[in-house]
Amino acid sequence: MLLTPEVTSRLLSNLKIDELNELQTRALETAQQDGDLILLADTGSGKTLAFLLPVLTFMDEKTAGTQALVIVPSRELAIQIEQVFKLMGTGFKVTCCYGGHLRETEENNLKEAPAIIIGTPGRLADHIRRGNIQPRAIKTLVLDEFDKSLELGFQDEMAFIIGSLPSLTKRILTSATAATEIPDFVGLQSAQTLDFLTAERPQRLALQQLSSPEKDKLETLFSLLCRVGDRSAIVFCNHRESVERVSTLLKEKGIVNVFYHGALEQPERDSALAKFRNGSSNVLVTTDLAARGLDVPNIRYIIHYHLPTTKEVYTHRNGRTARMEASGTAILILSPEESLPEFIRERPEPLELPAETKLPAKPQWTTLFISAGKKDKVNKIDVVGFFTNKGKLKKEDIGLIEVKDFFCFVAIRKSTVSHTLQLIKNEKLKNKKLKIDVAK
Repeated sequence: MLLTPEVTSRLLSNLKIDELNELQTRALETAQQDGDLILLADTGSGKTLAFLLPVLTFMDEKTAGTQALVIVPSRELAIQIEQVFKLMGTGFKVTCCYGGHLRETEENNLKEAPAIIIGTPGRLADHIRRGNIQPRAIKTLVLDEFDKSLELGFQDEMAFIIGSLPSLTKRILTSATAATEIPDFVGLQSAQTLDFLTAERPQRLALQQLSSPEKDKLETLFSLLCRVGDRSAIVFCNHRESVERVSTLLKEKGIVNVFYHGALEQPERDSALAKFRNGSSNVLVTTDLAARGLDVPNIRYIIHYHLPTTKEVYTHRNGRTARMEASGTAILILSPEESLPEFIRERPEPLELPAETKLPAKPQWTTLFISAGKKDKVNKIDVVGFFTNKGKLKKEDIGLIEVKDFFCFVAIRKSTVSHTLQLIKNEKLKNKKLKIDVAK
């Protein structure tokens, strides 16, 4: 696809971006040269668009079949990239493949081969073995956050996938860390490296340290969240069990929160993230699963309840805030026995908490679950129309709407929930009687 100034302007307008940043411009220019491309850039720097634009230049509207493949380490990152590509409005069909997604749905999406496929290594390899993905025409390969894929042990699947692509002419690898060794099976040819990693944290990111008087930091975390108030915060723990324990105890103390980790089923993950994105909960308690690929704008606080285990983990956690031009604060909670890891070289500002605590205001939104989605031909306009007409809601009482394959989430003003559910309990959406209730 030829990216003329007019086409580029239209794509950026669709993304609500005024102009490309230096990273994106350089990546676009360098990708047109011979050889492969290694793109090193900090989290939140606009890296997704920096590889999607070059991929687009290698795609041909007149060519049938799959032309590009993007391999990512997590389903959340796959979904985020798919959303960005769809917003660009290129006219090319795109689909996502990842564990936890119904294989039958993916197989239907793959029957008419998408121009670009985005997915996790295990699921992509499975589809190739089953013949659902025809790889012979794929010329462009992107390994996004390839260091994380290698860290998670996807080498065998990635080697199989790349070995199944006989027509590759361009490889683009991205990472937010520079130290990872690239395996031979990737097959890099005359690769050029664009290194946009910054040695220091962004000036927009404030760094603070909070001392807990007890080994169990829960009371300190509670007081901190009371101080944070109703601003969005992600609380990072190192273990799934800790995530659930912290979440439960915070709820018992009156802090509205949701939790998120790798052992949850996909609908549970979707529900937790939807509630956090739409303001039904301002606090997300999570493992490092949320340190990459989590698409939530305007996160104000990153709280390291457990200290990060490596520099890379620390970098990616902090990368959830102070993204692009926004500002944010990262807070490290230390127990009496703990000290800052050696890889945190900058001295954080000490943080003192007030003696008295006051619970934050409760969120003004509640998330409703609707048992129909894209596959049922339901879209956001349908949802808004249903709740304004049947539920008698004003548009300002309807918040963020997320439409998945087989269900939707919609945020509505908390004060309207009971009355709205009563009004719509016998109503139909798209001529179907659906389950609509407060999301679990």
